[in-house]
Amino acid sequence: MSSEKLQPDSGSAPVQTTEEIADLLSEHVIERDDHLNAPGFVVRPDEVVATLEKLRNEAGFDHLSNVTAQEYDDRYETIYHLKKYDDPTQEVSVVVPTTPDNPTSESANAVYRTADWHEREAYDLIGIEYEDHPDPRRILLPETWQGHPMSKDYNQEQPQVVSFAAHENPVAEDFHDEESDTMLLNIGPNHPATHGVLHLKTVLDGEQVADVDPDIGYLHRCEEQMAQQGTYRHQIMPYPDRWDYASSGLLNEWSYARAAEDLNDIEVPEYAQIIRTMGAELCRIASHLLALGTYALDVYGDFTAIFMYAMRDREKILNILEDLTGQRLMFNYFRLGGVVWDLPEPREEFFEKTRDLLNDIPESLEEYHDLVTGNEILQVRTIDTGVLDPETAKNYGVTGPVARGSGIDYDLRRDDPYGYYDELDWEVVTEDGCDNFSRLLVRMREVEESAKIISQCVDLLEDWPEDERNIQANVPRTLKPEEDAEIYRAVEGAKGELGIYIRSDGTDKPGRFKIRSPCFSNLQALPEMAEGGTVPDLIASLGSLDVIMGEVDR
Repeated sequence: MSSEKLQPDSGSAPVQTTEEIADLLSEHVIERDDHLNAPGFVVRPDEVVATLEKLRNEAGFDHLSNVTAQEYDDRYETIYHLKKYDDPTQEVSVVVPTTPDNPTSESANAVYRTADWHEREAYDLIGIEYEDHPDPRRILLPETWQGHPMSKDYNQEQPQVVSFAAHENPVAEDFHDEESDTMLLNIGPNHPATHGVLHLKTVLDGEQVADVDPDIGYLHRCEEQMAQQGTYRHQIMPYPDRWDYASSGLLNEWSYARAAEDLNDIEVPEYAQIIRTMGAELCRIASHLLALGTYALDVYGDFTAIFMYAMRDREKILNILEDLTGQRLMFNYFRLGGVVWDLPEPREEFFEKTRDLLNDIPESLEEYHDLVTGNEILQVRTIDTGVLDPETAKNYGVTGPVARGSGIDYDLRRDDPYGYYDELDWEVVTEDGCDNFSRLLVRMREVEESAKIISQCVDLLEDWPEDERNIQANVPRTLKPEEDAEIYRAVEGAKGELGIYIRSDGTDKPGRFKIRSPCFSNLQALPEMAEGGTVPDLIASLGSLDVIMGEVDR
């Protein structure tokens, strides 16, 4: 698949201030909206493309980070949250209201390819339609589904009957083209190489992949809707562990904590920030080890050596996280304002156990490089396959190790600092190969950087005065942000930018809670990586994305 690449105008300086943006968009904006961390500009439904083109080409907003949609009593609304890859602290929101009787607006797909899946989700769940969208189908629910589950008039008691035509054989006689070797190959939804319940509708032309259509939604659990039923203070935090459920629980929890803390103006104590940073990086290493082990299994079937070695080292990390949080996967350790409790006693044993792990990492990584990156089979299968050039990656909103494997120097820990990262010595890892091998190298090198961060955190925590070990801020029992307050905040998850949009309705529960999953946007780029390759190349490309379907579907 090809994507239209809109380049920022190199002859114009990036717009910096809110007023400059307002002047740039003056002919399109009908009013201003008040968002906590990004100026909001309201535009008409027929001005979406013109507005977004100006913001990308003339103001440098080349990253469509998130798309949120919602139905109000008097309107439908789509919010496009834009950032810059060079400076993600530069943010702007484009708000597009539509009338209740005609919820239709222009599609942003012509400007940002990542809008494709995001707008399909908004149509699927809420009912907003997007003109000129290239593929206006449902994405999480089957095409035969009646109604839109997040719309106000949705009837939850209506029967959902899947017609027989929905299960018609896709390779019936009239499907074949006698003049070509085209065929449809179904991979998944239950297949070891799909990393969960993912269905890849793959069109082959001979032995080459002509197109791939990732079919998602098999693991949709209404996580956003469940969060909207929970209170900020106590009931939402257990859910994030279940998004990227493999190893990234504390990273997930931090995404919600950052958004809710900024929304409620909560300052986290410095000591708690260090504990959070240490725990998050332990989760990052565990996640990357799982990605390494499963990738070796995907590419050359190595279960007994690399996969089991990676699980062995991951278990050591889970042991430490269990000591810290009381759990091995579903941690529920963060609290708004800090963490639930201090380091385990005796502290000396915890520090010793953590340092033993850090001391083993260099030798383990050397062994992995010998067995994995030095393996000729893996090199042949991954070098120059699954190529994703930087501009295409940006156009799809790709982040994390996948983006950094394409040479995009983008990491929210450094570029939009939170926690204790800006006080520590570490480097952002990038590779310029843009292929499957580069993405593998980024994850392995990031393990080294995470180990450096953890080591510095341990030194700080060990020397921290006992009477200053404040693990939580003084947070009110009930949190009720101002009505219609809106915020989008993100952290650097193991897979990339994991963001949360929250709109308050003035109660102790969110009026709208939207999860920006890095796996969702990263997976959307798979057809770009797979086109022209073979089925084995497709499997290697999918594995290099390191997707977790619980986070894709939410």
